[in-house]
Amino acid sequence: MSIHVAGLLAAAEGGAGSGLLNVDTTLLVATVVAFAVFAGILGKFAWGPLLKIVDDREKAIREQVDSAEKAAADAKAALAQHQELLKGAARERDELIARAAKDAEALRADLQAKAKSDAEQILARAREQMQREKEQALSDLRAQVADIAIEAASRIVKSSLSEEAQRKLVDDYIKELPRAIGEGRA
Repeated sequence: MSIHVAGLLAAAEGGAGSGLLNVDTTLLVATVVAFAVFAGILGKFAWGPLLKIVDDREKAIREQVDSAEKAAADAKAALAQHQELLKGAARERDELIARAAKDAEALRADLQAKAKSDAEQILARAREQMQREKEQALSDLRAQVADIAIEAASRIVKSSLSEEAQRKLVDDYIKELPRAIGEGRA
């Protein structure tokens, strides 16, 4: 470094012919030519491929952004479609539940009506059975009463009435017996 500074100082002292402000034209022309050659080589071999790489990278980035925007739009559409499907499924579920409740209510009503009908039929059969048993008991009672009455009448009347009068008395009593039973006198 001291040599370089020494050279500068010597040049400054040397006079007006060699100074810092003097331009060496050969050096200037050589520098401009070297720069032009270097710029031409860079332009032909480096700038073209570099610009192509930058353009390709810009294009790839633009395509990725477009692809991402398209994917976002597709995802948004798929989400909207999914939400619509969920709403449809919820409506269908509600309809199924309502239909099942309605069917269950109809089944319950049918079962109640059938049970009521069966109960009424059982009651009707029981009433008929009771009526038959009542009529049978009354018939049996009439026969027994008639037998007892004939026996009693025959004992009482044997001594005082003829057989024909006894028979008429028993027949009259048997004819009156249903009315007497109905009135509660027998």
